[in-house]
Amino acid sequence: MAVLRITLVLFVVGFAVATAQAQQAPSVSMITAEELKAKMANNESVTVIDVRSSQGFANSGTTVKGSIHFKLRKLKYRLQYPPFKSLPRNSEIVTYCACPKDEASISAARILQEGGFTRVRVLHGGWSEWVKAGGPVQPRAKN
Repeated sequence: MAVLRITLVLFVVGFAVATAQAQQAPSVSMITAEELKAKMANNESVTVIDVRSSQGFANSGTTVKGSIHFKLRKLKYRLQYPPFKSLPRNSEIVTYCACPKDEASISAARILQEGGFTRVRVLHGGWSEWVKAGGPVQPRAKN
């Protein structure tokens, strides 16, 4: 009877570990402001997604040059519409926010990965690092 209990306990523990590993979010790679600036200077194809909060976006007069702003809470829904719908799943995408630890851009990157995009990275340090590095900006779209 003791052997049966031990076997059962080992099975339950093994199943719990396997389930936890399967549910872990995909890892997210980072890109520095200097790396992104170099890609842009070399005219490499990269889609830049701004997921700053609505207030942060509205309070800023500029965005990363060529970036598109999306509310994080609506990003998953937006994957079925342009520009994501027609974007090849192996396209390079960089997300950024203005969070202290890049939380929103990491969440956005995971949503994009779950949507099938394979080359998604987070701008390390987000908007503040981009501005500090003197990255190219454009006036934000007026909504």
